[in-house]
Amino acid sequence: MAYRYHAAVLEELSRHGVHPTPDTPPELVHEFVSDLYRFEIRRLREQLLAGAFPKREYFDRVVELRRKYPLVSVKPHLWLETGA
Repeated sequence: MAYRYHAAVLEELSRHGVHPTPDTPPELVHEFVSDLYRFEIRRLREQLLAGAFPKREYFDRVVELRRKYPLVSVKPHLWLETGA
């Protein structure tokens, strides 16, 4: 099956070095991007615990990180053009 991703989705994915082909299921890509986000959020937590920044900055850093991954909140089937 060929998947046609929205151009905006492909642009957002490319920011993370992700370039799905028309044969790549969006669920697989979503899982990969979610894994990247979880890796970064865990790393941020480790930095907090190591004292790399004050606890009062943690919330803002989490929000900033979340903004880097808007597609995590979007269902994978919505990444595709209609009729794909």
